[in-house]
Amino acid sequence: QVQLVESGGGAVQAGGSLRLSCTASGRTFSSYGMGWFRQAPGKEREFVAAINRSGGITNYADSVKGRFTISRDNAKNTGYLQMNSLKPEDTAVYRCATSLPGRGYDYWGQGTQVTVSS
Repeated sequence: QVQLVESGGGAVQAGGSLRLSCTASGRTFSSYGMGWFRQAPGKEREFVAAINRSGGITNYADSVKGRFTISRDNAKNTGYLQMNSLKPEDTAVYRCATSLPGRGYDYWGQGTQVTVSS
């Protein structure tokens, strides 16, 4: 059983930055791809960013491209989401997830709240 714990959320003014962390335990983190998703109140879960096992391939939602950066440090069993130039519409609960190659996301963290004010 893989356990994922997010941290780094908080409240920030528009234009500010936050770095989210996702620490995995229970399995070898380097064996899994990782993604970040978010869900705002009254909205469906939205894809944010993804990274493959080695970190050489990344993918971003158009809404965050150029502002957010996904990365990982397999030696620390940790993935990151650097969020710059934050906007109020980025306000959501952010969750990380892992997947095996070629498969969907199967393990999820509980989420960390990000609130961006005007």
